[in-house]
Amino acid sequence: MKNRWIIAPLTAIAALTATPAFAAEELTVYTAFETDMLAKFKSGFEQANPDIKIKWVRDSTGIMTAKLLAEKNNPHADVVWGLAGSSMALLKDNGVLKPYSPKGLDQIRTTMVDPENNKAWFGNDAFFNAVCFNEAVAKAQNLSKPETWDDLLKPEYKGQIAMPNPASSGTGYMQVSAWMELMGEDAAWDYMSKLDNNIAHYTHSGSKPCVQAGMGEVAIGISMAIRGAKLKSQGAPIDIILPKGGVGWESEAVGLVNPQSDAAKRLVDWSISREANKLYNEFYPVVGHSNVSTPVKNYPNVEEAMVKMNFSKMAANRSEVLKAWSNRFDAKSEPRG
Repeated sequence: MKNRWIIAPLTAIAALTATPAFAAEELTVYTAFETDMLAKFKSGFEQANPDIKIKWVRDSTGIMTAKLLAEKNNPHADVVWGLAGSSMALLKDNGVLKPYSPKGLDQIRTTMVDPENNKAWFGNDAFFNAVCFNEAVAKAQNLSKPETWDDLLKPEYKGQIAMPNPASSGTGYMQVSAWMELMGEDAAWDYMSKLDNNIAHYTHSGSKPCVQAGMGEVAIGISMAIRGAKLKSQGAPIDIILPKGGVGWESEAVGLVNPQSDAAKRLVDWSISREANKLYNEFYPVVGHSNVSTPVKNYPNVEEAMVKMNFSKMAANRSEVLKAWSNRFDAKSEPRG
């Protein structure tokens, strides 16, 4: 009996002081991936790396880029995963992203990788713009189907178009940049001024204009093709149009912020792996890995419509272009939620 009373408190003390065999390291990962993708990507990485956990910090591309720049002297992120290539180029130029050579880089399309020496960002997927056109609204209001960017200037579309604000949405900035590449800068500004006459509002999300078109709030959403494909698969009465002349696109990419963290490097390595690219390919038909390619339901054949984009130029001109755009058109932006 005496031994029992001695053993009991010792057991209680041991239980109180016991610690797990290991505690998973937590990585803070900044992203602009669509919210419905985050759980899949987190699960895929953590299953392959059970000693590391991801803590997401998510916002739209423009807001996330501004946040990273504001924090550059006191970075809070370990990795940026799922941010537009032009933003990644800007972050590299400002010293936020650190040069790194991830394992398996030779398998990634060179068109989706940092083109400079001391490479710091690496493409995961290519995302594209498109025009989401609500056929039910068009029929009810006797609207014609647009085929070119110039068609969107027709008076019949007045108040029927939504597009992303490029100052807060990478999708929006991507399309503005594409128009500049297609038309030249002066003609692009003239085009956007005319288009503004038909704009109902500018959103702070790249996918929202297509969602609004799918719901019939507007007839046309200049938006992400991926969102259009998903909504159409869910039964939305929309057609996904690639206007003649080409559409804007960017590569969502990954980059290292904290070079002192081996766990952060492992995440960058895994994010360009074949396994990760198979997950991207569930959403995007064009991914970084050169040997991963499967069609995505209702996604248009975008590769033939890709405007030749200059990501470095987009990064260098970003501040000037966004300031000019905001001065001209921000009055129609939706309130920030």
